[in-house]
Amino acid sequence: MLRIAAQVHQQFPEGETVFAERLALHPEGCRMLEEEGAALGYAIAHPWRFARPPALDSLLGALPERPDTYYLHDAALLPAARGQGAARTLVELMRADAGSLPSLSLVAVGGTAALWARLGFTEHADAALLEKLASYGPAARFMARFQSG
Repeated sequence: MLRIAAQVHQQFPEGETVFAERLALHPEGCRMLEEEGAALGYAIAHPWRFARPPALDSLLGALPERPDTYYLHDAALLPAARGQGAARTLVELMRADAGSLPSLSLVAVGGTAALWARLGFTEHADAALLEKLASYGPAARFMARFQSG
């Protein structure tokens, strides 16, 4: 994951301790996409609180006792995996992992809001979010997809 993150998220670096903590707190939310044994991408998600994304490169300490969203902390796809439905696969995995949580949420960075919108996510603008989103850059957008049924 660190190798892929270094290639894909050069503008949004996170330390190895952040990856290790997410894996320790919620291992079932850490997914690798592979083809013929080669890693093509990953996703890291965990239960969290809606519209309260953690600051970039920060430790959580613990997962909330009463989460109300399944938060996609990070997703990264190498160029070889793009345009082949890999992002849709990640969303389907998140939906399955989310269980009864009412929503999936994420912070779209690097101009990816249009991609997430095509996958059913909508932007949720809120003045209280501005400070949290600042660590993700000026183009960051908080987005959510609500579970049906």
